[in-house]
Amino acid sequence: MKNNNQLTRHVDLDWIKALATLVVFLYHSSMFFNSFDWHIKNNTINYTYIELFSLLVGNWIMPIFFVLSGMATYYALKKRNSKTFIIERLLRLGLPLLLGIFLLSPPQVYIERITNHQFEGSFLAFFPHYFDGLYLEMGGTGNFAFFGHHLWYLLMLLIFSVITLPFFIKTKGIATGKEFSILHYLFIPLPLTIAALTVNNVVNLTSWGIIFYLLLYIFGFYFFSRESIRRFVRKIGILAGTLSILSTASYISWVFYIGFPMEISVSWTVFMMIRVLLVWNMIFFMLYLGDKYLNVSNKALKYSSEASMPFYVLHQPVIIIIGFFIYNLEWSVPVKLMILMSAAFLIIMVLYELIIRRVNILRVLFGLKANRPGDEPLVPSDTGTYDRKAT
Repeated sequence: MKNNNQLTRHVDLDWIKALATLVVFLYHSSMFFNSFDWHIKNNTINYTYIELFSLLVGNWIMPIFFVLSGMATYYALKKRNSKTFIIERLLRLGLPLLLGIFLLSPPQVYIERITNHQFEGSFLAFFPHYFDGLYLEMGGTGNFAFFGHHLWYLLMLLIFSVITLPFFIKTKGIATGKEFSILHYLFIPLPLTIAALTVNNVVNLTSWGIIFYLLLYIFGFYFFSRESIRRFVRKIGILAGTLSILSTASYISWVFYIGFPMEISVSWTVFMMIRVLLVWNMIFFMLYLGDKYLNVSNKALKYSSEASMPFYVLHQPVIIIIGFFIYNLEWSVPVKLMILMSAAFLIIMVLYELIIRRVNILRVLFGLKANRPGDEPLVPSDTGTYDRKAT
C-alpha cells in the first residue's frame, strides 16, 4: 500500500526537471553556433533558427530550475531537520560542484584560451596556469573557474539553501497559508520587476542577476509549493500560455529588429518588464502543462530523474570538447549541429549508464546516493529525486 508521501507526490515536477535539463543541453549546444559570447564558437555563425532557439529559451530556463528548487526545499524540510538538510545539500550539490571546478572546468578554460589565441601549448602545459587568477568573464585573463562554469547553478543553490534555511525553518507554515489567488499572480512579480530594473547586473548569470534568482527560489518555497497552486494553474494556464507567447514574440522581435538596449532608458525599462512578464507566465504555463499531461510515473521517469544531475554536470564540458574538434571544419551548420548534439548525448549517456551509475564513489561525486547491496527499486522522494524503497 502506498504511503501518504507517495500518494501526494506530483511526479510532473520530476518530468519538468528532467525535460528542463534536456532543454539546457540543447541551449548550450546552440551556443556553439549563435552570435552570443561563449567559450568556443563555430567558424560559421547561424543568425536565424539557432539564434531564434537560443532567444526562445534563454530567458526562462534557469528561472524554472530555481522555482523547482524552492519547491523541493519545502518538501525536504517537511521531513528533515536543519542538520540533515545541510549535510544532504553539501553532498548532493557541493561534491558535483568541486568535481566541476577541479576536473571538468580546466579543459573548458583551456579550449577557450587556445581558440582565442590566449595560450599556446598542450593541456598538461596549461593545467598549472588554471589556478592563475579568477575566471570572471569570457575573454578575461583569469583562469580559475571557482563557480564551475555551468555549475554556477549548484553554487547559487547551495548559498541560497544556507542563507534562507533559518527563515524557512521558522516560517515554513506560510507555505501552507491562504489559497493562491489572482492577487498573488499579479503582485508577487513586482519584486522580480524591481530586481530586474535595479540590481540585475549584480552577479548576472545567464540573463538574470543573483537577486532575481534568489527571489524565485524563495517564491518556489513559499508560494509554488502550496497545493492550491495546482488549482490556480488549471484556471490560469491558458492565459499564462497566451501571455508567454505574446511576450516571447515581443522580446524576440525587439532583439532581431532593434537589438538589445544597452543603456538605461525608457525603452530599456519596457524591454526588461517584457522579459519579467515572459518568465513569470512561462513558469505558470510549464506548471499547467506538467499538471495536465505529465502526472504519470513510469520507468523512463525514474531513470531520467536519477540521471538528470550527472547529465547536467557533464553536458557542457562534453559539448565544448566535441566542439573543439569540429569548430574549424568546413561542414555545414546543420551537419555540425546534428553531430554535436548526437555525439554529446551518446557520450554522456554511455558514461552515465556504464560507469557513473554503477560505481558508488562516482555516484556520490555526481550527486547521487550510493547503492547498497539488496537495494530496492527507486521510488519518489520529497526532494525532487528518487530514493530507495524502505525495507
